[in-house]
Amino acid sequence: MVYTQKSPWMLIIGLIMVAYAYCVQSGVLEPVIKYLNTGRYAGEMQILGYAFGGVAILVGLWQLLAAPKEGHTDYYLSTVAGVMFIMLVAFIVKWGLDPQMAKWGREAQAALGFNFASVMNLNYVVMGILAGIIIVNVFKVPDWAENGVRLSRLGLKTGVILLGTLYSLAELAQLGKLSVVLIGVFVLGSVWLVLLIGVRRNLPNSMTGVLSSGVGVCGVSAAVAAAPVVQAKSLEIAYTIGTILLFGVLCMFIFPIVGKSLGMGYIQFGAWAGTGILNSAQVAGAALAFQPTGIETLKVAEIFNITRVLFLPVIVVWLAIWYVRREEAAARHVEKVDVTAVIVSKFPVFVLGFILMFALSSTGIFAPARHYQGAYFDNSDKVMMKKERDGKVTSRLLTDKDIAALKAEADKMKRDDHKAALQRLIDNKKVMSIEDDDTLRGVVNAKILSKEGAAVLTKAHRAVRHTAAKIAKFRDLIAWFFTFGLVGLGMQITAASIRQAGGQPLVIGSIVGIIKAVGSLIVVWLLVHETI
Repeated sequence: MVYTQKSPWMLIIGLIMVAYAYCVQSGVLEPVIKYLNTGRYAGEMQILGYAFGGVAILVGLWQLLAAPKEGHTDYYLSTVAGVMFIMLVAFIVKWGLDPQMAKWGREAQAALGFNFASVMNLNYVVMGILAGIIIVNVFKVPDWAENGVRLSRLGLKTGVILLGTLYSLAELAQLGKLSVVLIGVFVLGSVWLVLLIGVRRNLPNSMTGVLSSGVGVCGVSAAVAAAPVVQAKSLEIAYTIGTILLFGVLCMFIFPIVGKSLGMGYIQFGAWAGTGILNSAQVAGAALAFQPTGIETLKVAEIFNITRVLFLPVIVVWLAIWYVRREEAAARHVEKVDVTAVIVSKFPVFVLGFILMFALSSTGIFAPARHYQGAYFDNSDKVMMKKERDGKVTSRLLTDKDIAALKAEADKMKRDDHKAALQRLIDNKKVMSIEDDDTLRGVVNAKILSKEGAAVLTKAHRAVRHTAAKIAKFRDLIAWFFTFGLVGLGMQITAASIRQAGGQPLVIGSIVGIIKAVGSLIVVWLLVHETI
């Protein structure tokens, strides 16, 4: 069978990509880039545009001019068209829709009181799936691209492997014992409860597995990470993400109301939000809604949220073993399975890659060992006075103009910790500790200073918070692999399949989410006090 279909479209896509890269390079698209604030992507726009466009042009010409013959070469080259089709959509999502939605979210914040794009997680992950769904249901995936669309799962698996670089075991060791115990109980408990109910309700193992990860751990990212482990279908991933976002948005508004009515303190509410709300963005939104004039609640919520995220490697391994045992038992019609044999023969190889990358990340090979997703605090002279290749020294210290702006507004500070942190910043022209950095972030969040003063504090924060170069590259790669994978998965979700699936995942996810939220509220109310 010959898989390659003669079509001019891959050649056209290649020409579009190359033309776009050239327009970025020549400055023609500078007004658009400035409007979307995507200047940081200019380099990758050129590299990816030329690279993928060049490949598309070469293979497109081959498809039009050569006579394909049956064989491996024909099969693999036939997938290129689908890959290029997905990448074209991914370019639009990553460089266009994502920054545009972020811009609309920021602009609407003044009127709505919150950033709807952040709260609803309308980033490239969700919009990639939505773009694929719209294409397959409204326009239909072209015949010449169908074979390559199936490669989307490979993109997801590769992204999951690289995801291990963003987490550090050393960070978990620095967190409070209470957060580890509390999160451990509710993460593991929620995952177990979804698995139990899913099995009782005869949900497919793949649907049960991906839903348990999303509801139990950290929302969308956990669902995406677990999807290849349990071989979840694209529709099942979409159901899980929809459940997480819908439930999480409701929690973001309900949690602060409940917290205020119960008279909860900052630490109590932060612990509850960080444990009970499913998605990271919504955790932050609830914390800021509860305490809009400071950052104490947000700090506690972040600690609990980080703890929850760092359970992801444990859950991935657990789900991998659970899934292969369930599948093997179903295939053999027996209850007991040789776990060792299953792990050797069926365990997903890419999960081992994820574990390996996580282990390497914990050694500090990609970033200092005590980091979270590659970000760490460092205000040493080595990083504050950076020497460029040409020998010129660039200072990240605040300028005299910056210091003057802060001194002019120092009398706006009313709290002693705010005054002390600001004074140390003024005296040293840099943030002196993690604690001072957190305190000054609270000042910015509370809008105590003018826009100019807040901008100086933000500048000081960015000078001491760093992302390792290797982590930054991994993060970019992960974003692209996930964008590619999720756009392709979205192209496999049809309206008919959605109707056929029913609403059980939403019901189960909501039930477990409510149990988790109420249970964590009771435990926090009884055990967490205003000093951890």
